[in-house]
Amino acid sequence: MKPFLVQPASAILGRLILPGDKSIASRAVILSSLVTGSTLVENFPSNQDCLYTVGAFRKLGVQIKSCLKTKNRYLEIFGRGLGALKKPELPLFVGDSGTTLRLLLGVLTGCDFRIKIITAKSLAKRPMLRVTAPLRMMGANIACRRLASQKEEYPPIVIQGNSSPRAINYKMTVASAQVKSAILLAGLKAKGITKITEPLATRDHTERMLKFFKADIKTKGKAIFIKGDKELHSPGKIYLPADISSASFFMVLAAILPRSKIVIKKVSLNTSRLGIVRALRGMGANITIISRSFKAAGLEPLGDIKIGSSNLKAIRITKKDIPSLIDELPILMVAACFAKGKSVFEGIEELRVKETDRINSMCCNLKRMGADIKVQGNKAKEIIVIRGLRGLKGCSLKSFGDHRTAMSIVVAALAASGKSLLDDVSCINKSFPEFLPILKGLLR
Repeated sequence: MKPFLVQPASAILGRLILPGDKSIASRAVILSSLVTGSTLVENFPSNQDCLYTVGAFRKLGVQIKSCLKTKNRYLEIFGRGLGALKKPELPLFVGDSGTTLRLLLGVLTGCDFRIKIITAKSLAKRPMLRVTAPLRMMGANIACRRLASQKEEYPPIVIQGNSSPRAINYKMTVASAQVKSAILLAGLKAKGITKITEPLATRDHTERMLKFFKADIKTKGKAIFIKGDKELHSPGKIYLPADISSASFFMVLAAILPRSKIVIKKVSLNTSRLGIVRALRGMGANITIISRSFKAAGLEPLGDIKIGSSNLKAIRITKKDIPSLIDELPILMVAACFAKGKSVFEGIEELRVKETDRINSMCCNLKRMGADIKVQGNKAKEIIVIRGLRGLKGCSLKSFGDHRTAMSIVVAALAASGKSLLDDVSCINKSFPEFLPILKGLLR
């Protein structure tokens, strides 16, 4: 545990370039490992989640050279080809990286060997039936931990794949980019066409990356089709745009602090991830996208975002908005505390099964700081109601071991009156180890 003292800030000013998008980075590692030949991945982030993905594929026989200590950070990945991964001698440990675990299960569905995957404490509590059920339909033999009182499944997981999975027609029950991606990756080895239908559109990084690697993949409305048993081809070089989830903390802080203005360079502008930008605009934030291009990973759009001090107003977030800003909900709750009126967040149930229960972690902290925040409804249908402009006060706060809770509460404390002490910031390393040093350089 690493406690951290937060003093109120008067403003943030500056221009910044952030490490590459965490979600895109893991997908780049995975697909680069499944082609024959080398792929250079530029602006690779050094967070724990992505390093667990790198570590897993190294143990599966993929040679990966890394240079992550300089500004020109990169990986060079020497892929083994589709279906040519090697069985590791020991179980794979993926820490608390849900992306690594779920996408890896999709890859291993097409590998003809048995392997055990173990996790750290937090991920061991997260539900897995949503991904194991469709992969079993594709032919994987999967054993998981079950609790006596539940039908749900949890890590550790033992999977026996096969070299020729079945193509399936699958209607997803949960809007999840990780589940969709696992099925698509399993579909790479299947004979025939695998069809996935989403209940709501989720982030499409996997689809874009697969197209970049010349997979036979098409989309039509809420349906995605992938034709398997086809070799992938490396694009040679991939540049990762800055992670908009990481950028969101600076965006909200610039909006709620007076006399602030920042420009975030080369950030991901993927439409399936722009929920935070749309939400802040809906709240009246002074935010502008000042350039665009498509020179990033997997045909991903990127550009520069400018944001400054704003007079925010309340917002209503509905269930259809959630897939595009699920990771940004904690910091958006902070923004709502500084907005005029009553903000309402609907469709938030998935926050209960993240690295921690983020409904609980955020409400506990913000209430301690004096926020008017309530959770209404039942577990099947919950809403959060926040009445803003009361002002927050500094106090003793808890991260609950969750990286997004910790960063969101740091932002809240910077805009509060009086000092705050956060019990632990080491958990921030899971997604954004550079967060505090970058923040320090912007504070005024």
